[in-house]
Amino acid sequence: MIEDEHQPMKPPAKAMVTLVKFAVSIGILVLLLRSQDLSSLKTDLLAVDPSVLALAVLLLFAQTFVLCHRWILILRAMNVPLGWLPGWRILIVSTFFNQVLPAGGDAVRIWMLRRQGVQWSQTIGSIVADRFLALLALGLIVLSGMPFLLPLVRDSSLLFAIVTILAAACLGAIALMTLDWWPPRLLSAVPAKVVQFVILVRAPLLAVKGRAMLIVSAIVVHLITVTTCYVLAVGLQAPLSPLGAFVLIPLVILSSAVPISIGGWGVREGAMVGALGLAGIASDKALAISVLLGLGGLIVGLFGGLVWLIAPERAGFTPDQARAIAERTDAAPV
Repeated sequence: MIEDEHQPMKPPAKAMVTLVKFAVSIGILVLLLRSQDLSSLKTDLLAVDPSVLALAVLLLFAQTFVLCHRWILILRAMNVPLGWLPGWRILIVSTFFNQVLPAGGDAVRIWMLRRQGVQWSQTIGSIVADRFLALLALGLIVLSGMPFLLPLVRDSSLLFAIVTILAAACLGAIALMTLDWWPPRLLSAVPAKVVQFVILVRAPLLAVKGRAMLIVSAIVVHLITVTTCYVLAVGLQAPLSPLGAFVLIPLVILSSAVPISIGGWGVREGAMVGALGLAGIASDKALAISVLLGLGGLIVGLFGGLVWLIAPERAGFTPDQARAIAERTDAAPV
């Protein structure tokens, strides 16, 4: 089994990682708030039209259905038959635990899938494949927006960082898809268990049936976040155009995907201020958009908590099991 090849992270080390993530989130938020006019930020947050906020929450809720569809397509490519309703229940519950536990969403998703009788390799493989496809789709969106982004970026170091990330993503995708063509000597240098895991993860991209829909759904997930931010910007009367949202918001999504904070808090706000600043949007408006986006995610997560209360898998789930599953997930080769 793949998980036997890796030792779980020890509790003190796991606790230290969690504390560091909390420190990053809180530290960035404190730095941002110290540089803002808090009265202006408060006014923006309180002045937003409730109907705009409701639409944003509705979009984020609708996003869970697209996320579920993407994940089910991945599981089917791995020969795991999962019904749509159980799949959505698992996914919406994971959004709740993403808000309350570090790596909790993936841990609960794997646990609930295991209760469906799915093997460890397939459960962890589906999560890693889901992450990879999300990043691949995000890279495609960022790449398509580059012609419009280049005139906005004045900082050469920022442009270099964006190009470097895109190049690394492209090379990683090429390496993954061309694994069968690697020279035998080079392939033999990679541990056999890692190769087996990579083959499992890339199965959804190689499957002819459903592959186009899988890629489309992966892109739509990010476009929903882009649309949500645009709706919030309109509600806050921030001068963000649809094209500007399409070009800049994916950079925010990419930054907040880096697992160095709790639920992306702090990193997302800093990235939002920096990205929307390229479009001339005031930092307090950008920060308000990010905070409202985070609050919308919290509301959807709370609904997932309600679903968790009636989920049949809940009876056998304990915090110790959540931590153990999260450690196995973290130990998985990616």
